[in-house]
Amino acid sequence: MTTTQHGQNEKDLENISIDELQALQLQRMKDTLLHAYQNSPFYKSQFDNAGVHPDDLKSLSDLAKFPFTVKADLRDNYPFNLFAVPMEDIVRIHASSGTTGKPTVVGYTQNDINMWADVVARSLKAAGVTKKDIVHVAYGYGLFTGGLGAHYGAEKLGCTVIPMSGGQTEKQVQLIKDFNPDVIMVTPSYALNLADELDRQGIDPKTLKLRVGIFGAEPWTNAMRDEIEKRLDIQAVDIYGLSEVIGPGVAMENIQTKDGPTIWEDHFYPEIIDPETGEVLPDGEEGELVFTSLTKEALPIIRYRTRDLTRLLVGTSCVMRRMDKITGRSDDMLIIRGVNVFPTQIEEQILSIEQLAPHYLIEVCKEGNLDKVTIKVEANKKLSDNEHEFVIKELQHKVKTMIGISSSVVVEAIGSLPRSEGKAKRVIDKR
Repeated sequence: MTTTQHGQNEKDLENISIDELQALQLQRMKDTLLHAYQNSPFYKSQFDNAGVHPDDLKSLSDLAKFPFTVKADLRDNYPFNLFAVPMEDIVRIHASSGTTGKPTVVGYTQNDINMWADVVARSLKAAGVTKKDIVHVAYGYGLFTGGLGAHYGAEKLGCTVIPMSGGQTEKQVQLIKDFNPDVIMVTPSYALNLADELDRQGIDPKTLKLRVGIFGAEPWTNAMRDEIEKRLDIQAVDIYGLSEVIGPGVAMENIQTKDGPTIWEDHFYPEIIDPETGEVLPDGEEGELVFTSLTKEALPIIRYRTRDLTRLLVGTSCVMRRMDKITGRSDDMLIIRGVNVFPTQIEEQILSIEQLAPHYLIEVCKEGNLDKVTIKVEANKKLSDNEHEFVIKELQHKVKTMIGISSSVVVEAIGSLPRSEGKAKRVIDKR
């Protein structure tokens, strides 16, 4: 499979008709299903077990006959068993954390990287960004898809890119003041942290050139948008993506309308399903968002269950559909400062320390604008002062190293945490 013509409609997207779009989607979907079936043992087995073949796809609605892919499938095939091209054709690896401590791994061919840069460049254009702009990227670089995804897209558009990455808040603000970027790409919660630092340094946002903020990697409300726009004196727009599908740039809000991200449907085909039954729901009804990639080579993804709850809406800036703001998730995942965290990941680290019992509570709150996580956990015996201190530091270290978040740890006496009569309540989210 090649990502044929993946740039052919870039100039005509605003004018493409619904019939042309659907014809393009159908051809690409047929190619993708065949590529997955012929080159991925996982998908061949999935399709065979479900009694379907790529030839069964005659219309877009026939996609519903094919089985879902879930996050566990990526973990079960760790690290590279889902790839549908030889390793010598893989030019990039990214990964995000999974519930067992093993990351979910994604690979990219050069065509995949080019397509990704295209959709992020298209997203930036929707946000009113031009090649004359300087773009400050404060998403994390590394295995996380945010930093490099934003970076390549901004370069593709011809922007000047400042690859700052996350953290070093004081330095971030210093560089924003000195380099005078026009655009910032960052998580919404960290943007408010930067606003606090501007206040601390006595810098008036109105004296900066910043005019647009492109925010993703965690859900945020319209109230948060208003707060960011007011405090940073910018326009704030929403970018959506997830590493299993490609990374940032799956969908992007138009700065003119600010009415939810437009899904780039020529590359990513969306469905909304009932999370309980898996039945496909009509546009406008809320359910779980599912994606099928249409042009990916290294890791074609078929009917991937994102667990994000939203609905599909009629397009306003082009014929491609929009997604509403994410209202929540159909599982128990927490997003802490842009990092996906499951209670079971924390449980795994607790259980790796012999002095701790599997009785714990995770409390999440806001400290200023940032998420703060406190892990309350019981000891399984009376601890000496030295043991108590060791256990706290050890759990903090493991959670930071294996999951990627900072936490406070409180070790409670045996029997002091509430016991459940049924399903344990592991998380108290006060945000």
